[in-house]
Amino acid sequence: MADKTAEIQALQLVVTGLSSQSFGHRIQGLVFGSKGLAALADKYAAHAEEEMVWLEKFANRILDLGGEVKIEATPEVQVYDDIVEYLKREKQISEDGIAQVTELMPALAADFVAYEDMKAYLIDEDADLQETNQDLELIELIGIQNWLVQKLAGSGEATV
Repeated sequence: MADKTAEIQALQLVVTGLSSQSFGHRIQGLVFGSKGLAALADKYAAHAEEEMVWLEKFANRILDLGGEVKIEATPEVQVYDDIVEYLKREKQISEDGIAQVTELMPALAADFVAYEDMKAYLIDEDADLQETNQDLELIELIGIQNWLVQKLAGSGEATV
């Protein structure tokens, strides 16, 4: 196996990022729920849970490699009342995160388990990014009020 230290550091960086994202999505879901947007609240609660599953997978790999998982300080996560601003920020975070994780892939190349798990994670994150892009495009096309009606109805289908 190649440089285990570099691999553990790469995995730890992702674990720390996922911790921040999971907490941010959980809180943002609460904000949306308080506005009566149950579908958005549920969506971001589910995102938070999904990120915890990935976090546990990568933390377990660190342990499998003989490393120590750290609970590290994470950057402040902004909470948004404005849904469009939140989606724009979510898009930027996803794009930056995908780029950062892609740069870490060479450190995992000699460990097919970690590499394949990280590749699956990147595919999942890209799907999330595409969904955010679609939401932003739909808001642009039909307007925020019509988009919100869909979210109030709890579906992606237009109900007006």
